[in-house]
Formats: sequence, structure tokens, C-alpha cells
Amino acid sequence: MRRKTCKLPTAALILWACAALAAESASRAAEVDALLTQFDRQDAPGVSVLVVLRGKAVYRKAFGMADLEKRVAATPRTNYRLASLTKQFTAMAVMLLADRGKLRYDQTLGGILAGMPKWADRVTIRQLLQHTSGVRPYEAGLPDIPPEQVTPDKQITDRGVLERLKREDTTLFEPGSAYRYSNSGYALLGLIVEQASGLSFTEFLRRNIFLPLGMKATVAHVEGRSVVSRRAYGYSKRGATFARTDQSVTSAVLADGGVYSSLEDLGRWIRALERGALVSAASWREAVTPGLLNRGRATAYGFGWEVGTYRGRTAWSHSGTTIGFRNHIARYPEDRLAVVILANRADVDAVKLGRQIADLYLP
Repeated sequence: MRRKTCKLPTAALILWACAALAAESASRAAEVDALLTQFDRQDAPGVSVLVVLRGKAVYRKAFGMADLEKRVAATPRTNYRLASLTKQFTAMAVMLLADRGKLRYDQTLGGILAGMPKWADRVTIRQLLQHTSGVRPYEAGLPDIPPEQVTPDKQITDRGVLERLKREDTTLFEPGSAYRYSNSGYALLGLIVEQASGLSFTEFLRRNIFLPLGMKATVAHVEGRSVVSRRAYGYSKRGATFARTDQSVTSAVLADGGVYSSLEDLGRWIRALERGALVSAASWREAVTPGLLNRGRATAYGFGWEVGTYRGRTAWSHSGTTIGFRNHIARYPEDRLAVVILANRADVDAVKLGRQIADLYLP
């Protein structure tokens, strides 16, 4: 005799599945809350966290204060200085111009920017993007000014970086022969964007990336020249308290670290990258393909993204560290997972925190 089986109606199965997913999501969110409760204070700067899973923001919360002096709490709309997370936007600007035929990755620095020394004729745009150019660090020899004494007139700009590099006789190594992370290279890329587009770097980003993606509050910011809405200020621990350490001598260099953005806008950025909204598929593959040195050895950096693995899966990531800020972004494309950490305090290990949160969502 055949045993009868009891089947739930399709609608009931859908409702059950939705309820199970909701319960799982709530459980994960509670675990993330537990990691971040230490930052939920009204007397300290904070941390904001975004988790995007399969195109949906499944976690988006801010903890602590954006502005201690004015007692302004952080929210998901608070704009933080991204520091080197900026490099993914600079790289995207270059890729947009390459897709439009305005420049080529094999063009040399000396062939684009006038008045450069002879070594610039051996440095390509690709090498600048992948940190294999050997261009010397512009930070060397800059005055060490305490944060409270930094004013816009004491800060170096992208153009100032160019003038410093024009005085260099050589590169650190033969271009393409080694990898060395270079803020100088990305400052130069910002100037190349200006030369190729006829727009300021700030305006090119605004017209071609931020506005098309709805990132209306994101801005490449120079103190005293532009305004950051809902701004988070950077702080460092001083004994039992926090001191404002928001600006340094290098904070006015835009293309290597001058963009401010929020969880809300970075969620739009992540979803746009997932759907290929800005550049061709071929360009994006280059962005997340490790660079090759002259003798064929691979690095771990593409165009504005570190390229590696985590727990056996592909990971595209980048950190952003500057005075008073610690940030991290990581994307795990095989799982369609992204985690963003934005902190306006210098005592946070953003990479470790980001991985702890990713561990809760990765299979």
C-alpha cells in the first residue's frame, strides 16, 4: 500500500521560506550588533557598517559620534573621509576615459603631462594604476605639522605633488620591475584625468560617477574650498579622551585619498559595480586582474583594488588609512557579498572588523 505524503501549498512554502530567511537575517544582524556595541557611545567617535548581500543592504548602521564638539551622532548618511578607498574612484575615472578613447593604458606619463623629467617617458598609465611605476613618494620630506596647526595654506595639493616630482632625477626602480604602493602615482592619475577630460578632477567625478549613480552627497573635498554635508571629523585617542585629528599636510591631495562618502552612497556604488553600470566588462576585468611585472610575476593589485582570496574565495578589497580615519571595503563576488567599514577614529582595525563581519555572512 503506497503511503500518502502531505505537501504544503506553494504559497505556504513561499511564506515559510521568507520567514526563515528573515529569521536568519535578523540573527546575523544581531551578531553584527554584538561586534559593534563597543562603539555605541555618545562620548567617542564611531564606526559605520554596511553589508550588501545579493544587491540588497542587509545591514546598515552607524555607531558613535560624527562630531564630538557639536555632539552630532553618526548616521548611515554621515560622510567620512575615505582616504585610500578614493583610489577606486580615481581608477574608475581613468577606465571611463579609456573606454571613451580619450587615453590608453600604455600611454606614458611624459607623453601626457608637460615638463616631466626623462624618467616619466618610461612610466605608463597602467603602471601608475597598479603601483608598479617606481615613482617616488611625494610625502618624503614634508613638514610634520601637528593636526591642530594644519591650515589649507600649509597643505600640499595634487599640483604640488606634480611640482615635487618634477624635481626628482630618477624613479625608485625601473618602471614595471617591482610593486610598491604609491600615493604619488594616484595623485598623477588625477592630473591625467584632468588633462584628458578638460575638467577638474572633482568635476569629472561628479558628472561621470557620483551624479549618474545617485551619490549626491559624495565629494572630492579640499578644506576651505568645498563643503561636506553631514561630515564626520577624524579623531585619535589621547589618554582616556579623543582629540580631533582631522587634517594633515597631505589631506588636500584629492586623487589618492580626498573623497568623502557615506554608507548610503557606497551602497549605490557597490550595486552599480555589480551590474556593470559604468564601464565595459573588459575594463572591469582589468580592474580586478592582478598586475604583471616585467618578468611575468603577478602582483596582488589591479586598478584601485587589491586582488586576492579570503577563505578560499575571490576577494577584491582596499583599506583607507589617514589621520583620524580607518576604513575598509571588501567584495566577495562569488557570494555577491560586500562589507564596508567607515571609522572616524584612529584606534580601529577596520580590516579585522570587516573580516569578522564577513565571516558571519559567508557560507
